[in-house]
Amino acid sequence: MTGRSRAPLLVWTERGLYCPPGAFHIDPAAGVPCAVVTHAHGDHLRPGSARYVLASVGAGVARLRLGDKAGLETVEYGAVTGIGDTRVSLHPAGHILGSAQVRIEHAGEVWVVSGDFKRAADPTCRPFEPIECDVFVSEATFARPVYRWPPGVETVAEIVRWWHANRERGITSVLFCYALGKTQRVLAELLAFTSDPVHVHEALAGPIRAYRDAGVPMVPTLPAPSASGRQLAGALVLAPPGAARGRWMRRFGEASTGLCSGWMQLRSNRRQSGHDRGFVLSDHADWPALVDTIARTRAPRVLLMHGHTATLVRFLREERGVDAAPLGPGSESAA
Repeated sequence: MTGRSRAPLLVWTERGLYCPPGAFHIDPAAGVPCAVVTHAHGDHLRPGSARYVLASVGAGVARLRLGDKAGLETVEYGAVTGIGDTRVSLHPAGHILGSAQVRIEHAGEVWVVSGDFKRAADPTCRPFEPIECDVFVSEATFARPVYRWPPGVETVAEIVRWWHANRERGITSVLFCYALGKTQRVLAELLAFTSDPVHVHEALAGPIRAYRDAGVPMVPTLPAPSASGRQLAGALVLAPPGAARGRWMRRFGEASTGLCSGWMQLRSNRRQSGHDRGFVLSDHADWPALVDTIARTRAPRVLLMHGHTATLVRFLREERGVDAAPLGPGSESAA
């Protein structure tokens, strides 16, 4: 790796990150000729592009969002692909199934875009692999020192205790989880505690099936019933957060509700959620993981996107002597 080139390998445009020498976008906000995709969440993978380059293991979940006619070009982790004048490879990010960091090499310089990532153990996806680079473009969703995650297995053990206590009371436990990634992680982590089936909202069926097709082991799942009543007294039901605000919940009679999210780290967020319980389980890096990951890249320059960028920029500049700056809209100024 060498010093910084005359022109940056990545620039921010109205459609997101763009690589001029490669003529491609990363996770574009609208359709483009060539999109390199970090993962299949809706704020990163959008329809309308002519060509999508993504990790092979994530093809199934990508098809759920894009349909069968989208032009997917899948590559194995670590395989180098020539795009324009650049050499591009994808590497595990540990966020969800198929999530990837994007490594870009051009004229002796290496940039890495983390995408969303986490360092915590997760049985549903390949673990994050730190990559040395000249410039590291990192997410900063939870870039505040207060965010420090307990091990996932501890959180799922807490979920099981809550479920079993509700079972003894004869009421349903309804746990709200994001449909892609969080739901499957909970179902996979539950295998350490039970083989009992879990009932799921219909919106979760497709992503769960895609994970099973990719070989991810999870506890058995059954569809939640459509009729009202107390058929599921004592059961655990998983549903997307949006289902909490509709008539769907009325079918369970008496129920206790919980929400799975990194935002549940803060007591104020737990109170405002309106749920009986908040369980801290995130698919993003917490503060210690962000700081450690940046150090492992050995990047002299770090650009931060999404979330609490100002806090981490200030820390990197003042405490670590790193040339750090925010990038893109929604990034806070560190001045």
